[in-house]
Amino acid sequence: MTEMTLNPRASASGGDWLKRYYVARAAFSIVWVAAAIVLGTKMPLLGAVLLVVYPAWDALANWVDARRNGGLTQNYSQALNVAVSSGATAAVAIALPISMHAVLGVFGTWAILAGAFQLVTGVRRWKVHGAQWAMILSGAQSALAGSFFIMRAGGTQVPTIADIAPYAAFGAFYFLVSAVSLVLLDRRIRKQSLGVAGPG
Repeated sequence: MTEMTLNPRASASGGDWLKRYYVARAAFSIVWVAAAIVLGTKMPLLGAVLLVVYPAWDALANWVDARRNGGLTQNYSQALNVAVSSGATAAVAIALPISMHAVLGVFGTWAILAGAFQLVTGVRRWKVHGAQWAMILSGAQSALAGSFFIMRAGGTQVPTIADIAPYAAFGAFYFLVSAVSLVLLDRRIRKQSLGVAGPG
């Protein structure tokens, strides 16, 4: 199903929520990246808190979004994402006293799984809302980034929160692109509807 064949009512029913949701997620990631680079690299305790907060926020955001769109039972990929992100939150907290290598390994595993579930969510939503290509691409890239994290976790160089910041920054970019894509799709659908209706 292409974007231009979407039912305008079906697309609009959840489209406004998705736009706000994507913007909120982008804003959080931008703030997180700024805090991680400016403060987290200089204040270890705050950096540790930020590392725990990031997957926790992902779990909460997916839970709220799934509830807004029929509940976790109707959004299995997001339900799995909530479970994985919640587990990652606990795992990061446990790994922090061990080493940053362990933390990066946890982030890598989480990024792979969360990215895969996000990709599935994007594919499912494309059928209803369209304009989900950025979310699909983001999910795939998250899985690739996770593999890179795991490789780095086994290296000799000690990772820092700055190694994770680019991952969050790309996430912010993709969420913004998704919000803009939905806005542009809405305009195209409105123009199409006006063209079908005709003047007067």
